[in-house]
Amino acid sequence: MSENVGNFGGHRRKIMPLEPAGSVWDTDELHRLEREARDKAARLNQHALGYGELAEREWQEAGIAAPDMTQLRQYRLERIRAELKQRDYAAALLYDPINIRYSCDATNMQVWVAHNATRYCFVPAEGPVTLFDYHHCEHLSDHAGIVGEVRPAISYIFFYGGTMIEDRIRRWANDIEELVAAHGGGNRRVACDLLQPRAAAELARRNISVHDGQEVMERAREIKSADELLAMRRAIHSCERAMGEMERALEPGMSENELWAVLHKGNIERGGEWIETRLLSSGPRTNPWFQESSSRIIQAGDMVAFDTDLIGPYGYCSDISRSWICGEGKATNEQRDLFQIAHEQIMANTALLAPGKSLRELSETAKTAPPDCMPNRYGSLWHGVGMCDEYPAIPHPVDVTPDKSLDDVLHPGMVLCVESYVGRLGGHEGVKLEDQVLITETGAETLSVYPFDDKLMA
Repeated sequence: MSENVGNFGGHRRKIMPLEPAGSVWDTDELHRLEREARDKAARLNQHALGYGELAEREWQEAGIAAPDMTQLRQYRLERIRAELKQRDYAAALLYDPINIRYSCDATNMQVWVAHNATRYCFVPAEGPVTLFDYHHCEHLSDHAGIVGEVRPAISYIFFYGGTMIEDRIRRWANDIEELVAAHGGGNRRVACDLLQPRAAAELARRNISVHDGQEVMERAREIKSADELLAMRRAIHSCERAMGEMERALEPGMSENELWAVLHKGNIERGGEWIETRLLSSGPRTNPWFQESSSRIIQAGDMVAFDTDLIGPYGYCSDISRSWICGEGKATNEQRDLFQIAHEQIMANTALLAPGKSLRELSETAKTAPPDCMPNRYGSLWHGVGMCDEYPAIPHPVDVTPDKSLDDVLHPGMVLCVESYVGRLGGHEGVKLEDQVLITETGAETLSVYPFDDKLMA
């Protein structure tokens, strides 16, 4: 369903320098045309148009209500501000596209900006949010009603600045200093998630102290609101529909890449955004884990294992793993044994989840793989998930190191993924399973409900 973007929530814009000398329009006419162009683009933004008939119909049939996006966005903004105030920070300066999405629900070339610092957001503890967006992209945040002002981003990456980076950094810092002075109330402590060293040094030269923004954002994102959980339930449902299409498409003679493309297609046509990894493998490529999908032709009787790592509708992550047998034949005894070990592990470790449990207690009491599979173990037993993989990551007991904090406890509203990879050292195949689980007031609820392969459960 399309969102109402009529008044853009009071969203304002600092006029970008797009008025060439000798323009054919007078100033008033130019501004009118810019406003009309922006309004048109805002109405046609993907987030304003909604997710389309297929996704909406499936969600309705599943009885998953729509989240209140106004409440969701305000909740997330207030979570950030509460973390800033707790640490006595004037503001957060955010570059990570996931953090920008969380703060103001505006997206722009998410994967590209993850490795090209051309977009950032200034979120003060008090005062309006300022989004510095890519050239001529001011319309991309109008739908959300969160951003108070859009300014053109000043990127200091070498791609744009070349040998003049220092000059660009000084110009960039002028904006940040202005906002800190305007909204910090004398506080010049700023939390930054990702910042180039020379940029941090320039802020320090201006008596703006830079602090860790990753912890601020991870803590803010940790507890999901009821509306966030509706968005996540919808994202998981869409992911599992796409998984069903992938399982029905699986047949001997197709390549791993052909099969993986089915999941991508299902995600995109339901309004999803991207898939973070290519973790699908078959047959001997399933042991050890972490083989990316390839041109290998899948054979009848092969184990096929995958991890969705899917960023779906609303920007929420569906991180689910399943393993299937290709073709109509029966699974081998070894395949069933590996599957049983993995299935028992995630069932037992899901049962341990409850509010108040410490991360240390979980690690120490976890069900782990047998000795001949431990050398191939997965890197964590549980990890947080929201708009991507999030804090915490809870290791096997043998992987706990002195620099790993395990003192935190689980709280209602946290969502964790329960992980298992089981493959014998030197073995032919392996099994990957993973479920996504909500911590409730009284225990835990498994959000991912995609069935396990009957041939392996037998």
